Amino acid sequence: MVEASNFIEEFINEDLSSGKVNTVHTRFPPEPNGYLHIGHCKALTIDFGTARKYSGICNLRMDDTNPAKEDTEFVDAIKEDIHWLGFDWGDRFFYGSDYFDKTFELAVGLIKKGLAYVCELTPDQFKEYRGDLTHPAVSPYRDRPVEESLDLFYRMKNGEFPEGKYTLRAKIDLSSGNFNMRDPVLYRIRYIEHHRQGTKWCVFPMYDFAHPIQDALEGITFSLCSLEYEDHRPLYNWVIENCDVPSKPRQIEFARLNITNTVLSKRHLRELVETGVVDGWDDPRMPTLCGLRRRGYTPESILDFIERIGVSKANSMVDIGLLEHCLREKLNMSAERRVAILDPVKVVIDNLPDGCEEYFDFVNNPNDPEKGTRKLPLTKEIFIESTDFSLDPPPKFFRLKPGGEVRLMSSYIIKYKSVVTDENGKVVEIHCDADLETGTGVPTDRKVKGTIHWLSADKSARADVILYNRLFTEENMNDLPEGKIFKDFLNPESAIVIKDAVVENSLLEAKPGESFQFVRQGYFAKDTKNSNTFNLSVSLKDSFKA
Repeated sequence: MVEASNFIEEFINEDLSSGKVNTVHTRFPPEPNGYLHIGHCKALTIDFGTARKYSGICNLRMDDTNPAKEDTEFVDAIKEDIHWLGFDWGDRFFYGSDYFDKTFELAVGLIKKGLAYVCELTPDQFKEYRGDLTHPAVSPYRDRPVEESLDLFYRMKNGEFPEGKYTLRAKIDLSSGNFNMRDPVLYRIRYIEHHRQGTKWCVFPMYDFAHPIQDALEGITFSLCSLEYEDHRPLYNWVIENCDVPSKPRQIEFARLNITNTVLSKRHLRELVETGVVDGWDDPRMPTLCGLRRRGYTPESILDFIERIGVSKANSMVDIGLLEHCLREKLNMSAERRVAILDPVKVVIDNLPDGCEEYFDFVNNPNDPEKGTRKLPLTKEIFIESTDFSLDPPPKFFRLKPGGEVRLMSSYIIKYKSVVTDENGKVVEIHCDADLETGTGVPTDRKVKGTIHWLSADKSARADVILYNRLFTEENMNDLPEGKIFKDFLNPESAIVIKDAVVENSLLEAKPGESFQFVRQGYFAKDTKNSNTFNLSVSLKDSFKA
């Protein structure tokens, strides 16, 4: 028996021990109407991971029962994301629409049993007659004869009535305290082309009816879903008990993932894409898996994040800093170091001869000696970060300043001499002398507190760098102030584009998606769409308190 690490596994162990089931068979049923995001990642990790832990199987099933939004583009993207995370479904790939014929047949069976009826309340009447906690719902069509409901249901299927004219409802309990059980709608009329079924169907099943049937037909033993379906579980069980299906899955709910400064509503994400607020579903600011991948997140960092937040029964808000912390930890160990100057200012080392070209060793990754070193050329003219120099420095400024000196990383100590400014007083060139006895960090009797990074002015390359920040300024995007909408909290500095940053030549040969630490800057990934662009994945500073 597998040792349980959460309440889901405790339930599974109970059913295995009692002999109620003899295998763990789960499913991941995404709607193909958008791209997977980090919230889906929690669900799919639980579905696939639980099956893997128990040496069971997990189906991938596209929930395409709603014909209005599905698209094959999303189907392909979902498959790619799941594989990227390291999970696989083998030959167990299905569509919910594969079961439309059987689902219709089972609905007919409910009518024949007197457990379903055709209702012709309008949507407004449906709301009016729904009742409240002290008054039951009402349907004047509840006692419609079985033969009449069967006739109307077949005619609904054949397209004889307009949308909204009739629905098929389950006959359960109009006075139930759980409103999901007050004779819920099982089928509605829709005249819309389905992405796989075409125009074959004029009636479509509701999710609460179709989903338990699909689970049962596939032999699912544990239907793991988010907490919002807890109140729907009695209806799930009712469908299983009253339809002639071959198995009886058990539904278990867990808390969905909520992250600070993030929206996970697919409707909102779609709006961001369609209104051009972001550059597509894979914009690096998006919480989609393809967006996180383009930004430089690794499968290992995301799975580590999911494991750390665990499986709970209560909804909570997770600090996005934890996700960033997980990526930072992974990249600190794996990413090679490179030098990039984002806001360059020129330094002229006056006591180096013209044409000088001296090479110094730079460590590729201090955490992995096997990655070795690389050589960078020092020339008479170099670039440093403008923030590493100040004409009027604040206290404890340990970088380059008048009267001061600083070590060039892995190279010489340089001492300030003078500056050249433009007509606006901006420093455009700094003149220094190098202490040529201090190369490669040779100890001297003179200590300096500051070390800065640099690149040769004529032996380096140019690239664009995008500094990404959180997309939203509000921490809890699920609880906005009254009168506000989610787009009111868009961060105007969520993407800062830096043109023509100075970078090591080797970075231009990096593979798309390859990650590096830009020393003293952060972790960056080469963009997968723009070959001369690097995206900030995560900063070096970790403010998250584990």
